[in-house]
Amino acid sequence: MMKMMMMMNSTQTAFFTLGAYYDMELLRYLYFVIIMCLYLLIIGANLLLILVISVNRTLHEPMYLFLVSLFVNELYGSSGLFPLLLVQILSDSHTVSVPLCFLQIFVIYSYACCEFLNLAVMSYDRYLAICRPLQYRSQMTDRKVAMLISFTWLFPVLAIAVIIGLSASLQLCGNVIQKLFCGNYAIVRLACSDTRVNNIYGLVYTIISIIMPAAFIIYTYAKIMRVCFSGSKQTRQKALSTCTPHVASILNFSFGCCFQILQSRYFTDSLPGMLDIIMSLYFLTCQPLFTPVLYGLKMSKIYRNCKQLLCAQK
Repeated sequence: MMKMMMMMNSTQTAFFTLGAYYDMELLRYLYFVIIMCLYLLIIGANLLLILVISVNRTLHEPMYLFLVSLFVNELYGSSGLFPLLLVQILSDSHTVSVPLCFLQIFVIYSYACCEFLNLAVMSYDRYLAICRPLQYRSQMTDRKVAMLISFTWLFPVLAIAVIIGLSASLQLCGNVIQKLFCGNYAIVRLACSDTRVNNIYGLVYTIISIIMPAAFIIYTYAKIMRVCFSGSKQTRQKALSTCTPHVASILNFSFGCCFQILQSRYFTDSLPGMLDIIMSLYFLTCQPLFTPVLYGLKMSKIYRNCKQLLCAQK
């Protein structure tokens, strides 16, 4: 009976209020400058490596093409957070229209899915290069590279479009989201209509887009480690030089995603305010910066070409 009364009193809201913001007074300008600098650094670092790989024919190999896809995704994901975050920091009323909120959810969630799929494809590429070097050229063809990159982008778009459609059709009994940015589960929690379909699809989506790629990555690296330990010292060094940044990127992003899922579903109100804010932004701020810096420093070919390009500009 109570649920029926709530549904009768509910309306389709025109905007959401982001409740995690607090009165920052003059500190808002400091936060704005810091976040703007971070955003510009992310854009510059990722664009630099995309340019370096694009203009150097020696880097037109599958591994580096997958890296370009990864760097483009970092730009895509950060664009889903930073512009709105910067506007909200300077705003007195922390509201966002419903279409813009769902657009942000679409970008952030498709970014996360695309990131995991990109990392899974890259682990498959490393598996073929290290475990099956003689068959690598015949198996990792240009057509296959194009298909894999297309899949890493098309699947998230279609999968998240369904999530947006399910959430947009819910009858809501509130409009306050206790986050710094829009989140799908935060909106689902506001619903006073049946959310079983949303929860089931969310579970299936999590299994397909996160758990299955993670399991595949673990499987491929188990095979890679087996070959490395049974091979020569030169084989181990070559494998470590190309796989170390990839493994570090996987661990960093997996940590951020796991915390984000646990935070939004299980312990939303149990963390101190500032820690909650920092950790909620972790996977959307650290990964887009961490990825280009890590690959730029650790992969010798990219590092040398970056150095040549930057020195040529002086």
